[in-house]
Amino acid sequence: MAAATALHSLLCTSLSNSSSAFPLSRSHLARPAKSVLSLHRTPAAAVLSILRPAPSRSRDSGSGRTALLLLARARDLPLASALDSVLLVCTSIALSVSLLVADVDPASAFVVTPQRKLQTDELATVRLFQENTPSVVYITNLAVKQDAFTLDVLEVPQGSGSGFVWDNEGHVVTNYHVIRGASDLKVTLADQSTYDARVVGFDQDKDVAVLRVDAPNDKLRPIPIGISADLLVGQKVYAIGNPFGLDHTLTTGVISGLRREISSAATGRPIQDVIQTDAAINPGNSGGPLLDSSGSLIGINTAIYSPSGASSGVGFSIPVDTVSGIVDQLVKFGKVTRPILGIKFAPDQSVEQLGVSGVLVLDAPANGPAGKAGLLPTKRDSYGRLILGDIITSVNGKKVVNGSDLYRILDQCKVGDTVTVEVLRGDHKEKIPVILEPKPDES
Repeated sequence: MAAATALHSLLCTSLSNSSSAFPLSRSHLARPAKSVLSLHRTPAAAVLSILRPAPSRSRDSGSGRTALLLLARARDLPLASALDSVLLVCTSIALSVSLLVADVDPASAFVVTPQRKLQTDELATVRLFQENTPSVVYITNLAVKQDAFTLDVLEVPQGSGSGFVWDNEGHVVTNYHVIRGASDLKVTLADQSTYDARVVGFDQDKDVAVLRVDAPNDKLRPIPIGISADLLVGQKVYAIGNPFGLDHTLTTGVISGLRREISSAATGRPIQDVIQTDAAINPGNSGGPLLDSSGSLIGINTAIYSPSGASSGVGFSIPVDTVSGIVDQLVKFGKVTRPILGIKFAPDQSVEQLGVSGVLVLDAPANGPAGKAGLLPTKRDSYGRLILGDIITSVNGKKVVNGSDLYRILDQCKVGDTVTVEVLRGDHKEKIPVILEPKPDES
């Protein structure tokens, strides 16, 4: 097609310049037939000579005489010029029609686009992004607000975040803080189709929530689930999300730390074995997947620690091994059955000021596990003096220094287990058996 376009340009140029490029005079007309033939090798004649088949050497002398007669007739120059013009016009029209039928821009025939060369690691990153982007969704948190002047009730966006498709049944996993306080939720898939989402369940302590959308199966692309137990510091990780409401964005980094511990923003309960990464986790990236180099899920991006308040610093992701167990319980039961002691305890700083080590019990409701077992809460006597309650120093023989230690021990227990709680009561220690109960339902 490029050659045809070039030929078309050549013919058009030759047609416009044929009268000036090949002037003829009477002296030229008087020349022999050979000279006339050489003069009339116009571009059109050159093209026709290319298109004509080569004459065969086996033709007889009659063919030669016919050629001589044609050359003799060619002395009639006005007729030859007219024939050249007609041939040029016909050829130009034919080439133009061929270009229109092929639907090719004539200028594109002359443009040569060099092939972009990417390194092997770049190709792997591009492939990972293209294969996993369909699994990442954009979540909009809507809240009901009442206009102060008109008293109209409106639904306005109060936050946004990311999530990812967990299975073919329409379950979407994200962070709890992404959906907290929402009156309505919208989930936008990779093809920009938007669906209403309902909350299946959530775990405030681990900042995990599960939604469900009624989308066709062909639009749901579950993300590959990996494992986080064998992660190593230094291996590459990739975070996909929708920061600041922008379309799917990829950030890369490495695992800069393992077995970190952060506190849940909702309950303050510690989240253990958190993955630390230097991949940028911007506002809106929360709830998105953290992937390894094979494209498998290894964590949920949940928070970033930045002393300056900017979106740069140390990012944290909840490991997929923790997430998998929580999601399974939420899908099956709609809640997480996590055991509790049923107490409220004082801040760690307050206990440190008393010069003791452990967890000070502030309240132990009588209908809770600790209250039933006989743990004593902090209270005031009739004169208003503060009487300290029991101070928990160990559970099942494991030392308890602060609230994080207590939560860490309870996470290893199950509902219905009997644990031995050692407390400091006054100036002596006591061991009290407590039967753990499930955490009450939360709306």
